Amino acid sequence: MTDLVERLVPDELWVLFRRVVPPTEMKRPQGGGRRRAGDREALATIVFVATSGCTWRQLPPVFGPCWQTVDRRFAQWSRDRVWARLHRVALDELGARGELEWSWCAIDSVSLRAAKGGHLAGPNPTDRGKAGSKIHLIVDRNGLPLSLGVSGANMHGSLGLEPLVRGIPPIRSRRGPRRRRPGRLHADKGYDYDHLRGWLRKRGIRHRSARKGIDYSQRLGRHRWVVERTVSWPAGCWHLHRRYERKAEQFLALVGIAAVLIGHRRLTRS
Repeated sequence: MTDLVERLVPDELWVLFRRVVPPTEMKRPQGGGRRRAGDREALATIVFVATSGCTWRQLPPVFGPCWQTVDRRFAQWSRDRVWARLHRVALDELGARGELEWSWCAIDSVSLRAAKGGHLAGPNPTDRGKAGSKIHLIVDRNGLPLSLGVSGANMHGSLGLEPLVRGIPPIRSRRGPRRRRPGRLHADKGYDYDHLRGWLRKRGIRHRSARKGIDYSQRLGRHRWVVERTVSWPAGCWHLHRRYERKAEQFLALVGIAAVLIGHRRLTRS
């Protein structure tokens, strides 16, 4: 095990990953065949691609597995929703340690160009109509992603509120039952709709957003800063500066990996 692999996939992250990855039948190579590449090496290579921004073909040979092997492994794990399950496991660990703040959460979205188009890519009104995708997310008071989604860049951010709130999984708490509803949800003017306020109210969530024609978006102050800091994660995951994956499930997988890395950093500090 090289130091690079251990640095990209620390023991704590590897333990969480082993809890969600499907078991693989190990077959002894016959006739001098090559041994199957280890899952930890493949995971480290995927993390490297996500954080460095290099393509699969540009992978340095120091990792061991060839780029075709890692690409196939990434595609298979994406189809098996391994990254979504890994994100949920990381949230459970954070919740059990009391690292999640449920007093209020914030919602926002960010658009980026889809270089190759693909499913869930649409004309971006802020980029001269070029193909783009939008990442939607809800974060807790600490900026930890609780729920994620992907859509075309032409989809209004407010349409993602209900699916994102429903997508918050029941997360462990340090004391008491699992929790999946924040006390308040903060948003900008783009989410200021009466039907959204009513929908949240029925679920016991107070809606806090800048009102159109009355308040400034800056009124949200520290609430906006928390979610905008998390939205800026492409600065740490260079592969999310643009969308290069034609398949939406693989693009969403990379977004999930970024969320897992954010949560894992918090776990290592706790």
